[in-house]
Amino acid sequence: MYVISTKAMLQKAQCEGYAVPAFNIHNLETLQVVVETAAELHSPLIVAGTPGTFSYAGSENIVAIAGALAGQFNQPLAIHLDHHEKITDIETKVLAGVRSVMIDGSHLPFDENVALVKRVVDYCHRYDVSVEAELGRLGGQEDDLMVDGKDALYTNPQQAREFVERTGIDSLAVAIGTAHGLYCAEPKLDFERLSEIRSIVDVPLVLHGASGLPTSDIRQAISRGVCKVNVATELKIAFSDALKTYFLAHPEASDPRHYMVPAKTAMKAVVKKVIADCGCEGKL
Repeated sequence: MYVISTKAMLQKAQCEGYAVPAFNIHNLETLQVVVETAAELHSPLIVAGTPGTFSYAGSENIVAIAGALAGQFNQPLAIHLDHHEKITDIETKVLAGVRSVMIDGSHLPFDENVALVKRVVDYCHRYDVSVEAELGRLGGQEDDLMVDGKDALYTNPQQAREFVERTGIDSLAVAIGTAHGLYCAEPKLDFERLSEIRSIVDVPLVLHGASGLPTSDIRQAISRGVCKVNVATELKIAFSDALKTYFLAHPEASDPRHYMVPAKTAMKAVVKKVIADCGCEGKL
């Protein structure tokens, strides 16, 4: 079975001191890039998609294509639901073959967030599906969700312990100063808060909003307990910039088998960098 949950994958990363990258994909080409590159580098891999991505490409298509690529390259991978909020939507995708879920109730009051996440955990664990949840809110934009900087909240360490105990989640996404999208100024991450969370929470920790973060910040976060690193915007920019450049140089181009090649090459360079930053090459 090539499509797996993230539970054992992240527990291994936690024990050995590296992180697993979760790459947001959108279509056939971006799926090809992340699977091929991870296989070349013998890196564990999480293929992530927001609700918008699954709606655009089709849940069954993503599961089928990711599974076929995993088999082709002998590359086990997790297909991960990123920032999903509706229980019925999650249930449908689990039955379609997804084995890793993020239920995002971070916009809810604490007790409501706990109740929502616990319902998802109870359902998903019946099917050996791992569950990630978020406590605190990241600023910026993810899919159609926009969180203003003033509404971003840092994760409270004591609440984090209670949250994990009451929900039974497999991994916890923490808010320590990262944001979705591109950074308008140099991010200032609260590493002391991260260390405090790590000291009282035993599940793997997840860092969202890693696009554009310096390598030093990513590695310090990993050294303080982060086991999963999410990257989306950086991939899209590399892909689309190379595609636009190609069309400017070749306005007559009409064959996607040609014009997609430089876009995939540019995205591959980012994937390689992230794998290096995460220290997970050869960890498959």
